[in-house]
Amino acid sequence: MTRAFLIVMDSVGCGGAPDAADFGDDGANTLAHIAQACAAGQADHGRRGPLRVPVLDALGLGAAVRLASGEATPGLEAVPSGRWGAATEASRGKDTPSGHWELAGVPVPWDWHHFPDTDPAFPADLLALVAGLAGTGGTLANTHASGVPVIEAWGAEHLRTGWPICYTSADSVFQVAAHEEAFGLDRLLDLCRALAPRLHAIRVGRVIARPFTGGPGKFTRTPNRRDFAVPPPAPTLLDRAQAAGCATHAIGKIGDIFSMRGIGRLHKGASDADLFEHLDRLSSLAEPGSLTFANFVEFDSLYGHRRDVAGYARHLEWFDRRAGDFLDRLRPGDLAVVTADHGNDPTWPGTDHTRERVPVLVHGSGTGEIGLCAFADVGAMVAAHLGIPA
Repeated sequence: MTRAFLIVMDSVGCGGAPDAADFGDDGANTLAHIAQACAAGQADHGRRGPLRVPVLDALGLGAAVRLASGEATPGLEAVPSGRWGAATEASRGKDTPSGHWELAGVPVPWDWHHFPDTDPAFPADLLALVAGLAGTGGTLANTHASGVPVIEAWGAEHLRTGWPICYTSADSVFQVAAHEEAFGLDRLLDLCRALAPRLHAIRVGRVIARPFTGGPGKFTRTPNRRDFAVPPPAPTLLDRAQAAGCATHAIGKIGDIFSMRGIGRLHKGASDADLFEHLDRLSSLAEPGSLTFANFVEFDSLYGHRRDVAGYARHLEWFDRRAGDFLDRLRPGDLAVVTADHGNDPTWPGTDHTRERVPVLVHGSGTGEIGLCAFADVGAMVAAHLGIPA
């Protein structure tokens, strides 16, 4: 029996979403704009010259960008040797759960609840609930923010008061940051676990625990982040694979995204490098007929949200080198699909995700253009390979 590997490069979009203007993202294109910046010498920090991702480009990366958006892709001009295309999302969101669920066959049937006000962001009764669950006299921040800056701004006050730091973004999230030692990791997780059902009831997609350590000027987020997500509203590819008797492996935050449904074994790590070690190991050890679903988050968390074009380019080049070694380890008949869940164009205004199509690169299924497809077609392709219902 052959195996399937579904690999998500978190936020590596390729532009061209037909409804991008509805999200304020008309013209956003993560991959094209990175390639153009590299070719123009605007990303020569820790790397130099045009974007070099020969493995992904040979699978069809540059061709997928051009198909999706018509944008120029300097440095990504290989004639594809794999199966390739670009996928369009149906769900009304540009967030992590929507993208992953739909890739796994379940488009989101509702609109997520967001917190559109930026400062203050949350209603008083919600913050009172958080303080009550935390056993504190109040909360801190109450704003739209990125994770590292909000900890730098409020970390010292958090240590002084013991109050949790509460913030959000344009996504449907409620995030709580607290010091692992002074506040306590278990206490933070218990707080978010207790809070999650209240927020899920109003269609807030995730309550995220964001632990950190250190002191003023030296605060550092730890790898013990935990997402408490709304469970998918219907059986996903993972559920169907497990029901059919397939072993299922989740790498990275896949377990959180799918509320551990349909997941046999979870493989976590402190970095994308750690996660790739799991993927390499499973390329040798994953069972016949198994499904491995992986998410590599640092494209998004370290470089997209921070609008770091050079860092994003470096990470793409690192991933490409690792991908080549991984593909060489696969067995005859194995299927590997490399795709993304949304965009996060580091050249775009703001710090939020961008509404984009995503590349679909397939190893182990011959050659040729797939064309424009739906996110759900990706899961259907994997299901067909494993011989399970789509």
